[in-house]
Order: sequence, then C-alpha cells, then structure tokens
Amino acid sequence: MKTNKTILNDAEVFVTNLLQKETPEKYSYHTLEHTKDVVENAVLIGTSEGLTTDEMDVLRIAAWFHDTGYVKTYQGHEAESAKIADNFLTHQNVDPEFRTKVSACILATTYPQNAVYLTDKVLCDADLMHLGEENYFELATKLFQEQKNAGIRILSKAEFEKKSVKLFEAHSFYTDYCKNTLDETKAKNLEQLKERIKKREEKAIYSKKYSRGVDSMFKLTARNQINLSQIADNKSNILISLNGIIISIALVTLVSKFKQESTIIIPTVIFILFSLSTIVLAILSTRPYISKRKFTKDDIQQQKVNLLFFGNFYQMSPEDYEMAISEMIDNNPYLYSTLTKDQYSLGKVLARKYKLLHWAYNVFMVGLIITVAAFLFVFI
Repeated sequence: MKTNKTILNDAEVFVTNLLQKETPEKYSYHTLEHTKDVVENAVLIGTSEGLTTDEMDVLRIAAWFHDTGYVKTYQGHEAESAKIADNFLTHQNVDPEFRTKVSACILATTYPQNAVYLTDKVLCDADLMHLGEENYFELATKLFQEQKNAGIRILSKAEFEKKSVKLFEAHSFYTDYCKNTLDETKAKNLEQLKERIKKREEKAIYSKKYSRGVDSMFKLTARNQINLSQIADNKSNILISLNGIIISIALVTLVSKFKQESTIIIPTVIFILFSLSTIVLAILSTRPYISKRKFTKDDIQQQKVNLLFFGNFYQMSPEDYEMAISEMIDNNPYLYSTLTKDQYSLGKVLARKYKLLHWAYNVFMVGLIITVAAFLFVFI
C-alpha cells in the first residue's frame, strides 16, 4: 500500500496535469495558481491550528482537489470535485474512511459554507482567504472577468460589487489564525468596496443630472473664448506693428525737419505720444499674468481652487496635483464646479484684454484726429 506522502505527490501531479490541460481558457481566477495558493494557505492555517498528521493529509488532498470540478461544471463544481477526488483515491487503494473525510472536506466549501470538523474549517478559510488580503481587488477583478467571459453570471461591475458586499457581510472566518491576522484587512476591503459602490452610484446620479448638452456647452464656450482671445491678440499685434511703423517714420522723417519747420514740432510730438500710448495699451492687453499665490491642501480639499488653470497649480508638486486631480474627477459636482470657475476665469481675462484693446483703439483714433487737426491748424 502506498504511503500518504506518495499519495500526496501523486495527487499534486494528477491535479496539476488535469488543470493545465482541461481548465477553460476563459477562466482567469479558478486556475492552477489559485489551487496552489489554497494548498499553501491550508498548510499554513492547519499548522497554526495544530492539526494532526492524519488531519493534515486529509486537508492537503482536499485542497488539491477542491476546485477540480470546474473542468466539468461551474455550478455545483464542489460535488464534481469530490467525485474526482474519490475516484483518484479509489485507484490509489485508499481506505473508504479517508476518502469520505476528503469528500466531506471538499463539500464543506460549498457556499454558504457549513464546516463542522476542523479540517473542513481550515479548507473553507484557505479558499476564501483572499477576502482578508491586500490583493483582494486584484483577485476580485479576475473573478469578475472570469464569470463575464465564461457567461456564468452576466453581471455589471456594480452588481458584482454589491454581491461581494453581501458575501463579506455574511462571511466569518472559522479559524483563530484567520480571525487574528485577516479580519482587520477584511474590514478595510469591505469599507473600500462600499466606498466604490457609493462613488459609482453618485456618478450614475450625476451622469443623469448632467446631460451631454452640458458637456457640449462647456466645450463650445471654451472654444469661443479661446477664439475671441486669439482675435484680441491679433488686433493688439496689428496696433503694435502699425504704431511702431508710424513712430519710426515720424522720428526719421518729421523730426529731421524741426529746424526747417519748427511749427510741426507740437503736432509731431502729439502724434508720437498717442502712438506710444496705443502701443502701451496694446501690450498690456496681451501681457500674460500668472498668480503668485500658493494654494494649500486645505484650499484644495475645500474646493476653492480652479485646478484647470495653470497659474493655480504650477507651484504645486506633481504628487499633490495628481492627488487633487484624482479627487476632482471622482466628484462630479466638484468637476463641474471647477469647469465653471475655469470658464469664469477665462471670461475675466478676456474682458481685461478687450477693455484695454478698446482703450487702445480709442486712443489711436483720438490721436489721429488730434494730430490731423494740429497739422491742419499749423499749415492753415
């Protein structure tokens, strides 16, 4: 008769070959890797709980076979797993009592779990140990993708997470080892899961509240303001270039004739002064302004800062800015509030540009009139 050690080695080889060859490609969670993790967890918990050598043998065999039923069926895989294990052990000439214990241990993992014996409790905890581990969400994503790809449960991400919350709330670890080492992380995972659901529901509410028309309005308004700003800059450049040329001609042509025609001094000076004033106003309308105020984290948390304007965030560290942006995009009211502030800020800058440009054109126009009148007065 084979020793338990030999049977364990044969079981590992058998299950490894079975899962490698027959696990559906669509399965991303219930794979050989998961089975190995459960075996490792079971040994860890069982050792901590003080299982006897015979109990550890039952536990190891059950852990290796507990998910083999997935190669045949998804629903009710535990019963199939118990059959596969029993057939294997029968061919190994294992006594019926040992086979019965292994089958019972596997069947105890059927949800909702109802473990009686310590070996059953250890395997149940090893199978759901990921609930209390830091990589829970990574593994949960794999499980969600598996069920979606395999067509087992056609659930949305939101529905999947709500079912996960129910699992968390109904589940309790059996063993002292898991209670002492995993309960705290499990509670944090549950809290984070509820927070995700809350944020998703808030997004759903606000996505209904804010239609696509609102997004189009913000895009159109921003585009119009940028176009108007470009027009203002072009007009300022025209005034600067034109008056620069006028001043150059006046200095070269008219100033050289002051000794011959002293009467043109005053009209020329008036002309140059008005042209210079026009240039100054035009330059002021295009001169960029950057805020020197440094915003604190409290300002950001209180949503007082327009994070879309570079003048408000250029002094922030990359980490702080990334944190602030992440908080903003996860909060629709904050996001739309920031977009509104950004539009308002663009409008204020645009109003300043056009106000100075308005004065520049007025000065240029008045300067032309007064200069022409002065020249006419001198010559007449």
